[in-house]
Amino acid sequence: MQIYLPIAELSMNIFVLLAMGGGVGFLSGMFGVGGGFLMTPLLIFAGVPPAIAVATEANQITAASVSGAVAYWRRGGVDFKMGSVLIGGGIIGTYFGAMIFTYLREIGQVDLMISLAYVIFLGSIGGLMFVESIRSILKARRGEVSTSVRRQRTWIDALPFKMRFRKSKMYISVIMPIAIGALVGVLAAIMGVGGGFIMVPAMIYLLHMPTNVVIGTSLFQITFVTAAATYLHSVNTQTVDVVLAVILLTAAVIGAQIGAVVGAKLKGEQLRILLAGMVLLVCAKMAFDLVVEPEELFTVSAIGVEGH
Repeated sequence: MQIYLPIAELSMNIFVLLAMGGGVGFLSGMFGVGGGFLMTPLLIFAGVPPAIAVATEANQITAASVSGAVAYWRRGGVDFKMGSVLIGGGIIGTYFGAMIFTYLREIGQVDLMISLAYVIFLGSIGGLMFVESIRSILKARRGEVSTSVRRQRTWIDALPFKMRFRKSKMYISVIMPIAIGALVGVLAAIMGVGGGFIMVPAMIYLLHMPTNVVIGTSLFQITFVTAAATYLHSVNTQTVDVVLAVILLTAAVIGAQIGAVVGAKLKGEQLRILLAGMVLLVCAKMAFDLVVEPEELFTVSAIGVEGH
């Protein structure tokens, strides 16, 4: 069954779109990520223009993250105070990210920058997570006691403007959470991602948050940041395809609930290595498409010139 997407100006099978939305929603609930790092490339591979894929996916991520965040909130897995600080930084980052996106679209370089951003960020973050996860699993098999029980103080602990986060049992500076939130906001606007693939590792390895509140808090922050990104894209570039977004988010809401149940049954190391593997696969595909010659090459020709 084909359905016409007015902004993307193409027809797609509605059941394929529902399957894509449900699958990404499942990953959102299980890993605590918005799922945009997977859905945006999938939409691009399916023929949706990159600018429209980015703006529309931000809308879909909002719904999936709301559903997942509610599921974790019911289990007490959301630190609302930390989430609010991250949201503050995220809104600022989203505003500047939308301005950058609009400028890139005006000069005709937005498609290239989206692909490059995916390869750089997904490759680096996925690689680091994969190596760290392998180390954790090997230590567990050898029966070694984790050295993270009593961690050493770092420069992050010396930053000013400290605040107590009772849910996470932390007393840290708000500067680092705001900075992380701002970076995620920029990526949400430019790449059409929720930023969970950066947010989750940053909360674990930089902020040293307890694993049981990381995913829920990440989804809570992603909800507001992607909602802001959707609004700014709809106002600045008019690239949000509402029909496509409604189909994707309908399936994503259901998938996120199922994913949250499955994610609660997996260990932290297992979740991290699965997420790292998924990120690296998408990165490899994007990098492959950047270097391989496309099937259809665009040609430049002079208009109105006779005698070709």
